[in-house]
Amino acid sequence: MNTKKTASTKILWIFAIGQLGWSTLSGIISNWLVFFYQPSADELKNGQTLFIPQGTLIIGLTAIGIITAVGRIFDAVTDPFIAGKSDGLKHKLGRRIPFMRFAAIPFGVVTVLIFSLPFDGESMGNFGLLFLFCMLFYLCMTAYCTPYNALIPELGSTQTTRINLSTFISVTYFFGTAVAYLVPNIAGFFKESLGYAGSYRLTIGILAAFAVICMLIPAFVIDENLYADTTPTEGSAFSSLMATFKNKDFRTFVVSDILYWIGLTLFQTGLSYYITVLIGLKAEWTFPMFAIMTFMSLLCYAPVNIFAKKIGKKKLISFAFMFFSVTFLVTAFAGLTPIPGVVYGIIVAVLASIPMAILGILPQAVVADISDADKVSTGVSRQGMFYAARTFAFKLGQSAAMLLFTSVALINADIPRGQAGYALGYRLTAIIAAVLCLAGGLVFMLYKENKVLDIINKEEQ
Repeated sequence: MNTKKTASTKILWIFAIGQLGWSTLSGIISNWLVFFYQPSADELKNGQTLFIPQGTLIIGLTAIGIITAVGRIFDAVTDPFIAGKSDGLKHKLGRRIPFMRFAAIPFGVVTVLIFSLPFDGESMGNFGLLFLFCMLFYLCMTAYCTPYNALIPELGSTQTTRINLSTFISVTYFFGTAVAYLVPNIAGFFKESLGYAGSYRLTIGILAAFAVICMLIPAFVIDENLYADTTPTEGSAFSSLMATFKNKDFRTFVVSDILYWIGLTLFQTGLSYYITVLIGLKAEWTFPMFAIMTFMSLLCYAPVNIFAKKIGKKKLISFAFMFFSVTFLVTAFAGLTPIPGVVYGIIVAVLASIPMAILGILPQAVVADISDADKVSTGVSRQGMFYAARTFAFKLGQSAAMLLFTSVALINADIPRGQAGYALGYRLTAIIAAVLCLAGGLVFMLYKENKVLDIINKEEQ
């Protein structure tokens, strides 16, 4: 039986503010790193300069593709290490909060450094520094996010609070990502005086400071000892990781999650290109489109919350996979119809809002369910490792997605606008994303949700 205090709605919202912070930093890297360092011809005309080698370096891989892919692999490998250290930590503040306090400020600083390379031109020195800063970024993100996510099943100790918490952190995740999409809009105010690169750097510095403050709020306000089991686990990180993957329900979830995240990462990385290259709008339109998607998605949050409690998470998540697949296919045909660009962008944003609402809320709750059931079955509390194992797997998928996107995007990249085959590479990335998302939905239908919930309910009775 759970003898810890149940977190109030106020505490759940305070916790969610941390996600507002780290999703802002994550969104900056996800949405603008490739855009900044592998600029399109239009952005070069707008004043952007080159900082790292362009084109392919080795076996069809680009410099930025190598950096982002290796960074994600490094991130994935460090996840179980940090999770093991967090699960086994003996500290007066608990097992998670000390990590969150330590990592927040370096997390923000290194985000700014990523966009502040010192050399001009296609410099190998910049390539080396960018590689180093990206590795540090992913290490800091793991050090904050893995312990942070491990608190989700602890604070959401019942099905109701778990779904509510997943809803709250999904809201702040959307707002954090929306803030990240504001980069070119804010940078526009400084472009005349600071230039293209300088305006981006100042903007990212401002947003990073905001993000750090948000991440520190739950780390200093929430008393982990009131809500969470702070008993350290024993054993190595590797043995704990292997024990986690022995859970069959978790393996099913992870396979579907990997396929989803490869597809989603292709789509997210390509979003600014879809808007500027396929639809033909300026980069500043990225935020309005995301804002429309976010607003429409938020309208879906209450129904998702209600239906998840009534019909379960599995049916909704499976539906979202299929719907996202359709959205990606629609995106692939952007610019090929007589529909005005702004209208087409709005159509894609509205379509994406429905699965974004579902998949923004429920997967985290599913992991919490599985980890809670595993704790009941095994008697071992390793929530941190479950979230780390999930991120370990899907970040490997994201690495593959970054390599895939930066390479596929080069197909027909030199064909001028208006000619046959223009932007074929970008269209292919959206089609691949659609196929992978469909496959992820089919796999998730094998998840045995009722069995997992029965284990949890028997323990709570």
